[in-house]
Amino acid sequence: MTEKEILELRDLAEVGKVQFKERIVDNYDIACEMCALSNYKGGRIIIGINDKTGAVNPLSFKETQETTQALGNIASTMLNPSILIETDSSKVEGGNLVIASIKEGTNKPYHDNKGIIWIKQGSDKRKIFDNMELKAMMDDCGIFEADEAVVPDATMEDMDMESIKTFLLKKFRDALPKQTDDGRKPADLNADEIASLLIKDKTAADILRNLKLIKPDGRFTVAAVILFAKAVQRFFPTYTAKCISFFGNSIGGTEYRDRFPDTSMEGNILHQFNAIMQFFTRNLRNVQVEENFNSLGELEIPSVALMEFTANALVHRSLVWTMPVRMFIFDNRVEIHSPGNLPAGMTVESVVSGISMPRNDLLFNNAAFLLPYTGAGSGLKRAMETGIEVNFSDNEKTKEFVVTIQRKEHHVNAPSNQGNLESNEGNPGSNQGKVTMVTRPLITKKQLDIVNFCSVPRTAKEIMDRLGITNQTKNRQHYITELVEKGYLELTIPENPTHMNQKYRRTQISYKE
Repeated sequence: MTEKEILELRDLAEVGKVQFKERIVDNYDIACEMCALSNYKGGRIIIGINDKTGAVNPLSFKETQETTQALGNIASTMLNPSILIETDSSKVEGGNLVIASIKEGTNKPYHDNKGIIWIKQGSDKRKIFDNMELKAMMDDCGIFEADEAVVPDATMEDMDMESIKTFLLKKFRDALPKQTDDGRKPADLNADEIASLLIKDKTAADILRNLKLIKPDGRFTVAAVILFAKAVQRFFPTYTAKCISFFGNSIGGTEYRDRFPDTSMEGNILHQFNAIMQFFTRNLRNVQVEENFNSLGELEIPSVALMEFTANALVHRSLVWTMPVRMFIFDNRVEIHSPGNLPAGMTVESVVSGISMPRNDLLFNNAAFLLPYTGAGSGLKRAMETGIEVNFSDNEKTKEFVVTIQRKEHHVNAPSNQGNLESNEGNPGSNQGKVTMVTRPLITKKQLDIVNFCSVPRTAKEIMDRLGITNQTKNRQHYITELVEKGYLELTIPENPTHMNQKYRRTQISYKE
């Protein structure tokens, strides 16, 4: 550092990553500062400036040598684990200043030689006693693998076998035969039957044990519960998502257009992902991207971006901090809050450049067979290539990683989808890029719920299960056929309406209250 740069730091007074000392008077005091910086984001200790007055008191040549040697000895003998530091000197009028650069540690937590753990807090430091903070430190460094911990009372009865089936079909797609000896396709089998195709006489639990999702003694890991449990919140109440669409642009607002019920988020990671995407599709607007009025619109924030950011929030969130993922829609922006700061060594810049350093390896490596992401670090870059205006923030104060996506101006005053969707005459002369309101007949609240539920393709059985009714002709007529006829739902295989793999999805249209 140059003299000018050092004096500029001094004039700003001590900040979180810079400490000033006039001389090394107490080796233990310096060790505590090194410990705090190593447990934080790293920083510098500058010797030769009074930390109370800011007065420069340069070191002589001999003092410079002695100080440099003392700093190295403190780093190697008074911290556990010991750390490596870089020392340098900067010439100023009358002598030198010595700068010790301490990197963020990769083996947290660091202790002083009395066994005390220190961390930076603003311009000062404090001791750590809370186990939650210790777990978070180790989690950031990959020492404590929260997703590999066991959930003592979880059993196979707590798992959603359909989610396990989906997982097995995708993960072992290339290893599974096209059909069984009796002519059935793997998709027609249950999870245990699929497992038996992979390894004779083995069950789905055996396969999950081989994948280390279940421990050798039969206990389920945190990752397995998050991936497959019918109700993750029974074991981890805060592993959920809060979804609110506000009026205005303040998080302190008390009025909102839509608030997703907590009960709708009760389920495993796939269920939560789908529920969050439903929240987005029913609260964000569709825009007409082609001049042809009859062409389908697209979501104002491209789905590929929302899916990537949502998957990242659910998979890379800290499992140590007991707070939910939060999804907020404001008039001018969308915010996605994921608990926990970036892992040690990661910065916002490295995330944007496509560098991937998963926090939860076991969860990350297996969720890719349930959620739509590749795991290659290309997802965020692909999302940003859609042309959205996005900002990333690693908020140390709230212990969250926040993604903020700006909404375009012409969406700010768009009405919400809350309640019944009322008809409105579309404007054939609307310009490209404007919100297009399409005329559709009124539907009931239950039908509206099904429309939102089908933001991702659903089978007739899934729709009936959602409603808690039997899969009978009269029910399908009211809750599926009628919605197709009114233009709310469309078939995924329109050329063969009775196809065994037929699903129904929400049409890409916009509505007005």
